[in-house]
Amino acid sequence: MSRGGIDMDRKVVSFIALAGLLGTLITSGVLFMLYSPASAEGASARQPAGATSVGAEQVVLKLSHVLDPSHPAHLAMEYMARQLDRRSGGAVRLQIFPNGQLGSETESIEQVRRGALAMVKTSTAPLEGLVPEMAIFGLPYLFRDQEHYWKVLFGDVGRDLALAGAKAGVRGLCYYDSGSRSFYTRDAPVISPEDLKGKKIRVMQSQTAVEMIAQMGGAPAPIAFNELRSALDQGAVDGAENNPPSLFTSRHFEVARHYSLDEHTRIPDIILFSQQVWESLSPAAQRWIEEAADESAAFQRDAWQKSTDDALDALKKAGVAVHAPDKEPFRRRVQPMYDRLEGTEMGKLVQRIQQVE
Repeated sequence: MSRGGIDMDRKVVSFIALAGLLGTLITSGVLFMLYSPASAEGASARQPAGATSVGAEQVVLKLSHVLDPSHPAHLAMEYMARQLDRRSGGAVRLQIFPNGQLGSETESIEQVRRGALAMVKTSTAPLEGLVPEMAIFGLPYLFRDQEHYWKVLFGDVGRDLALAGAKAGVRGLCYYDSGSRSFYTRDAPVISPEDLKGKKIRVMQSQTAVEMIAQMGGAPAPIAFNELRSALDQGAVDGAENNPPSLFTSRHFEVARHYSLDEHTRIPDIILFSQQVWESLSPAAQRWIEEAADESAAFQRDAWQKSTDDALDALKKAGVAVHAPDKEPFRRRVQPMYDRLEGTEMGKLVQRIQQVE
């Protein structure tokens, strides 16, 4: 046989061996794509199609949040991960990073906008700069009660707000309950708005929250949640405002020994998805994610209610003084926030919410 024939035979054998290796990798499901900045470009060609048969490419979506793994929101995200894995047959998986491992809420939101991160669980408050309509949730005493709150979120208003950030690079998947926010303080309780005078109160990085505290007579201090414990320890702030489970799981109650249930706002959490990543996924993957998110929201609401009851009991047993101030003086103090909205688009949104029965 000629030298050329030997070379040709070797090329054929090499090609056959390579083809066999690729076939083995594909059928064993080894092809794997971790969604990260490096894999974002051209991801649409590599995302799982409608089928979850052997050989389908696997997508791993990173989800960031700042809460403790014992928090009911984290438990709900773990539930979402299980449901997504079940629905997709393992083709789409969720990797959760708690405790601010990937950054603060605002930092994670920016990563989601860029497509560097697939998902973030955040309060709606830090979204005001991107989605101005989200500021509506920061208005104190906006909802009549919990039933009204959920009717709004599950209705047209909630759906419109969840999708309003698409142009800014984010889309809402579902809302999580974060209860009512109330004041907790280091040295003295907040029984009336006068008790806030001269006190530095930590608020979320939200202009509406800043205005609310100022309107009530306090000095707002917008700092990140993961920096709050040290600020309380050092006396850089006199108090903060949050719901019972967050007060308990953060262990801020070890420093702030007064909890005043004025329940001034009910600001939902939201699971945000990167619009860039979303558009790279197949319709089937999008459907699996939406269904898993909705199921996790129902799970979270039940877990939240139990967690709220348990947290209040635990706070009292830990010696925290829990107060129930009259809410009417607080409502009167913040009325100018509503008066300024009359005739504006935000004012019209307030009317839409108030008309929900």
